Amino acid sequence: MALDRWIALIFVVLCCIYAYAAFFTMDDLLPPFMQRNPIWPSTFPKVLAVMGILAGLVVLLGLEKPDPTAADRTPDIDYRRLTDYKLGQALTLLAAMVAYALLLRPIGFLAATVLFLSAGAMILGERKLYILIPVAALATGIVWYLVQEVLGIFLSPYPAFL
Repeated sequence: MALDRWIALIFVVLCCIYAYAAFFTMDDLLPPFMQRNPIWPSTFPKVLAVMGILAGLVVLLGLEKPDPTAADRTPDIDYRRLTDYKLGQALTLLAAMVAYALLLRPIGFLAATVLFLSAGAMILGERKLYILIPVAALATGIVWYLVQEVLGIFLSPYPAFL
């Protein structure tokens, strides 16, 4: 089996575990007034889990592959040539995600998110800091406003010591 199908299989298994949690464990502790709502806190995770399973099955079953007789057929991922791919960027981006998760409480949502978006874009090759930083700050501010004010979910914008 090709590497992309192995990754899809692992992805489907993870999505099935996530779906189990979303469908069977998240709604048990809801207060009675929320049980009558048409949309529960688990609605988005349920939709996300089903979409993830479907997307993984498409790759696993090979439904996304073009016609094999087509002249412009793209080659599969070759696990023997992993050094030809940009693994450094991928691993650095994963490390940035872990750092973002660890820095979220100590330095606050606003600073951590602006730093993560800026660092992530720089890892992926963006070099125009005069565009990058204002866009990251604007996106962070909009997300914070929507979560805090529109949805009413408290999201600490500042460092924990303030």
